[in-house]
Amino acid sequence: MIHNFWLFALASFLLNITPGNDMIYVASRSAAQGVRAGIVSALGIMAGCLAHLAAAAAGLSVLLARSAVAFDIIKYIGAGYLVYLGVKALLSRKGADFGDAEAGQAPRAAGHRRSGGRSGRASYKRLFLQGVLTNVLNPKVALFFLAFLPQFIDVRGKHGTEAILLLGAWFDVGGTVVNVAVAVLFGRIGEWLKQHRRWLKVQEKITGLVLVALGIKVALTTKR
Repeated sequence: MIHNFWLFALASFLLNITPGNDMIYVASRSAAQGVRAGIVSALGIMAGCLAHLAAAAAGLSVLLARSAVAFDIIKYIGAGYLVYLGVKALLSRKGADFGDAEAGQAPRAAGHRRSGGRSGRASYKRLFLQGVLTNVLNPKVALFFLAFLPQFIDVRGKHGTEAILLLGAWFDVGGTVVNVAVAVLFGRIGEWLKQHRRWLKVQEKITGLVLVALGIKVALTTKR
């Protein structure tokens, strides 16, 4: 049974519009690689959040809450992954993956367009998976569901699991809508900057620095 649903909806909205790791990640991807890249990243984060939700419903989040070792293992893996992505961007000698397409360069030959299409789809797939891993490897998300959702649910009730899934899905969808809006906003800013070609490499370096900073932030987080 769900208690005070509209209070939950309001709290969810306020939490979703509060800048956090996911929003910063989407904003940096959008500014560097365009609106589509940001939206794909937001959808990957949404999928990762659903994985946390399933774990919460199954009771796996309790393990992270009770085991400091399990929490630290997931935390440092996630932090290391973000730092890896950031360093990779910092060391890159080329522009953003979607820089050429987003900057409006002249079309290539038909054969190259087909090859570029496959490359684009592969790049979007990679961005989606990176979004998933960025969220899944953040143990604070699992603990958030464990601490936040039960306040609005009769966990001893008959349909406790269904209530967790319903509220979690509401929160996840709301957060995705906010992240997509952030992707559009920062993607437009990135498109304007890309009209000045010297900004392409600068954008990528900024993205790298942001990802490294997020990794350090995750590594320094504690359960409380």
